[in-house]
Formats: sequence, C-alpha cells, structure tokens
Amino acid sequence: MVDFPPRRKPSRKGSMADVPKDLLEQIKELERLFTVGQAKLKEVTEHFVKELGKGLSVDGGSIPMNPTWVMGYPDGYETGTFLALDMGGTNLRVCEIILPEEKGEFEIIQSKYRMPEELKTGDSEELWEYIADCLQQFIEYHHEVEDLEDMNDKEHKLPLGFTFSFPATQEFIDHGVLQRWTKGFDIAGVEGKDVAPLFEAALVKRKLPIKLSALINDTTGTLIASHYTDETMQIGCIFGTGCNAAYMENCGSVPKIAHYNLPPETPIAINCEYGAFDNEHVILPRTPFDVIIDEDSPRPGQQAFEKMIAGLYLGELFRLVLVDLHDNKNVKIFEGQDLGKLRKAYSLDASFLSFIEEDPFENLSETAELFAKELGIQANKPELELCRRLAELIGTRAARLSACGVAAICKKKNIQSCHVGADGSVFNKYPHFKARGAQALREILDWPKGKRDPIDIRAAEDGSGVGAALIAALTIKRVKAGNLAGIRHAEGML
Repeated sequence: MVDFPPRRKPSRKGSMADVPKDLLEQIKELERLFTVGQAKLKEVTEHFVKELGKGLSVDGGSIPMNPTWVMGYPDGYETGTFLALDMGGTNLRVCEIILPEEKGEFEIIQSKYRMPEELKTGDSEELWEYIADCLQQFIEYHHEVEDLEDMNDKEHKLPLGFTFSFPATQEFIDHGVLQRWTKGFDIAGVEGKDVAPLFEAALVKRKLPIKLSALINDTTGTLIASHYTDETMQIGCIFGTGCNAAYMENCGSVPKIAHYNLPPETPIAINCEYGAFDNEHVILPRTPFDVIIDEDSPRPGQQAFEKMIAGLYLGELFRLVLVDLHDNKNVKIFEGQDLGKLRKAYSLDASFLSFIEEDPFENLSETAELFAKELGIQANKPELELCRRLAELIGTRAARLSACGVAAICKKKNIQSCHVGADGSVFNKYPHFKARGAQALREILDWPKGKRDPIDIRAAEDGSGVGAALIAALTIKRVKAGNLAGIRHAEGML
C-alpha cells in the first residue's frame, strides 16, 4: 500500500489583472474606507482608556462599566454540584456542573432548548414560564425524580448561576435590573425591572428545588472560568453576535461604589459592556455604510463599537456595499441580474463572509456557487475578486478594532503580560480573526518584532456554563465567610 503525503490545500494568490478599471477604482476606494492604520488604532485606544475610566466614575459615561459583585477569582479548590442556566439569543442551555476536589477540574452535563422566536417579543410571564419548563425537564431527566417536592427541602436545593447576557445594573449579585434588551429581544415591561424575582416566581410556581445564587453576564463568566483553568487569564472577551469584555478592578478604583466603604484593594469584576464605546461618534472611523446600519437599527445611536465589529453586522455591511455599487451608474457590477434577495436587509450574516474568505480556489469557484445558490446571482470573475477583497476588508477591520478594547484595558490596568480568554462565534470561526487581532495589538502596544507576544488572546473556557457555576460557588463561599457585600438574600444560600 502506497503512503501518500497529505494533500496540499489548493493555493489562492488572487489576481486583479482581469478586473476592469471601474471595479479596480472601487476596490481602491473600499480599501481607503475600511483600512484602519496603526496611528488610528492608537488614537482609538487612548480614547477608549479615558472612556473606561469615565464609566467607573459616579457620573458614568457611554460605557456602563457594571460592577458584578464577583469579588475575586476562584482558587481552583471550589467543590460541589451546581446548575447553570444560559439564556442566549438562539438557545437556552441548562448545565449541571460538578466541581471535584482536584484543582481546576470540572465535570459537565448539559441540554439545549430552542428559544422560540415568538417568545423574544412576547409576554414577560411566558418567557419565565418557558425557562422554568426547561429547567424542570432537565432535572426530571437527569435526576430521575418522580416528585420534585422530595428535593425541595433546604438541603437538596440546587444552587444556580444564571447567565443573563443582557446589559443589567447589579446592586447585588443575586439580582439584576435590565437596562435594555439586545440580541433581537424586545419584551415589553421588563426593561428597568429586576429580572431575579420574575425568574424566581416561575421557579416557585413549579416547586422547583433551585435557589438563584448569582445572576451573571457571559463575559464575566468567561473571565472566571478561564482563570479557573489558567491563572494567567486576566481579561475575558466575547466576539460573537455582540462584543464585550470583563476584567478584575480594585474597589478603590471604582468611585461609583465608594459609598459601600469596601477595602480599596478588594477585587471586583467589572462587566464593561463596551459595545457602547463611542456612542457619541467622536473617534471611530465610521463609513457611510456604518451610518446606515446605525440609523436603520432598532436603537440608533447605541452600541456604536459593536455595530462595527460584531458578527450581527458584518454581513449587513457587506450587503450594503454591494447594493450601493450596483446602484451606482458609474460602476458595472451584477448587470442584468435580479438583486431581490440581496436587497433584503440582514439576509447575509458573518458566515457568508467567512465562506468567501475561506475559498481556496484561484477562480473563486466556491464563492461563485455561494452567490448563485444563496442570492440567485451569477457573478463573473472580476466581480468575485471585488467581493473577496471586500470580505477581507470588513473582516480585517473588525479584528483590528476589536484589539483596541483589549489594549485599552491592559493600558488602564498597566498589564504588561497576560492571557486573554476570548469566546464567541466570530473569534472561534471567522478566518484569520485571531491573527489579525494579534497583529493590531502588536501595533498598538509597540512590541518588538521577533519576540513572543506578552499579551496573548486565546480560546476561553465555557463562561456561560462553567463560569456561572463557579460564580455561584464563589458567592456561597463568601456567604459562609461572612463577606456579604453585594449579596441580597444571603440567608437563602446556605
């Protein structure tokens, strides 16, 4: 039997030789619009540092900088059985996490439940009822419990960490006032309310043996879970449908919680919610297409940074540019083609761009098939070259701008060396996102060439599952130690 060497991936260098002059000129203009150079990256980062500080002040700023009441990292020796509930945009995930005696280890069982679209804009009570239903199914299936009331005495109640990944103000770790819905949710009567009692009422109605120990954001969970398995992790990030970061601050550096009189060196995790950076449109290099995305969004003037780098908007940016080029009488692109599908807002997502960037063939045959199948457009080679370059420009800009938030936290905290735990579909799946972000960090922080990057962004641990369980464990540990800062219902936790 002959042993063949592994087959080489088809190489693709790309050629603009056969691209007509009008399209070449458009490509150059797109490069001018979407390229973010080193000087601009540094300028954005410096402004970002100031805005992070402003968010921690009594008066606040456009970046919320929410204190989470997670007071320190796990030491790796937390033990017990915990539930974690992860309420995302698409799925509801329920996990049971066992923290054994071995340092930094965990076991997990989990189930996913589809989040019905109609619930996202429906009635508040229906949402919490559905979530309680899913928890009940999970417990009955995995615990083979015939009567949930048998588990309902104090000793059997399972502590739960609830990953509620929407901007929320927290005066206590076991409560959270929803600031605003995101991710396509828009349920009336919940914004401005504490979601914990709404959730707990649905648990009580079903007599579920569960006690809410912590309400957390997925980014805070990412920070804690990643540090649990790698103590050099000092920042948790999400680059997915949205974008965000969390890090550990000293209480003395957070003027807006000074009235709690906590020891200044006490650590507290801050959920930045920095998708709102530059809502004032002072510094970010917005293109006319970014302006359209903002103005046509459900919440114009909000989440300015997120709208330039998050997965939800990358496909829409791409679509807007192509429609604009087609409608420009001086440019000949997709002539005589039906653009009906392409004209539908948000018909393309980040995976469309990802597929184009991953096309390995010189003639971009896979991209041609994609356009034909998804959009009913028969694109010629020069048009495909323009699409390929546009996808690269949009993907590269997102990765480079995303590095500004990480660099800003490092500069603010004077972090010279650390690991950054990152999660989210764009970070994990979008081609070259990690490498492009790393290159931008080098440019912002002026690292010498040829040496290992002192700040390394790498894949995070499961923040919304393991992170939520760990934070529930840390909260119970604090109650036992009598450290009750930021805990509302301490008596119900033990």
